[in-house]
Amino acid sequence: MTEYLVVSAVAGEARYVPAGIPVVVTGVGKTAAAVATARALGERDSSELVVLNVGTTGALRDGMAGLYLPSQVINHDINADAVRALGIDPQETLQVDGGDGTVLASGDVFVTDPVVRARLAERAHLVDMEAYGVVYACREYGVPVRVVKHVSDSADESALDWPALVDASAKVLGEWVTAYVS
Repeated sequence: MTEYLVVSAVAGEARYVPAGIPVVVTGVGKTAAAVATARALGERDSSELVVLNVGTTGALRDGMAGLYLPSQVINHDINADAVRALGIDPQETLQVDGGDGTVLASGDVFVTDPVVRARLAERAHLVDMEAYGVVYACREYGVPVRVVKHVSDSADESALDWPALVDASAKVLGEWVTAYVS
């Protein structure tokens, strides 16, 4: 029987996850997300486990709103070309099974700058700070993962209001988890 583990950056994003589904709160950023996810996977039998990475996201392109299940996560703040020039694969792009075709840029930069937003929008639809770390850890443990993101802002100056916007996104995310696990 499939078991689920919800992974979110902050507790508020997972506030409406149904009781009985374990939740791991990773903290902010790719490193915190990867470490917390790996620790959680290492502490349990993961043979029937599916990780649901639920959280908020910024829209990099105008008109994007609602819920998305990205098919690809890009580590956007690594200098991948320079690493590749050294003969090392930076693995900056990870595929996510069962996605909707959207691309999520994930990095440790909280995007509010319009220049950064425009540059990222050339490669991705959405931006967050943790999904790459979660997906990377799940891949290393051989555990399936679904990335489920709700647009909370437009990755511009409106992102500074993020604390006030989380609850509305959390409700939608909780409804998705409830329907998905039923």
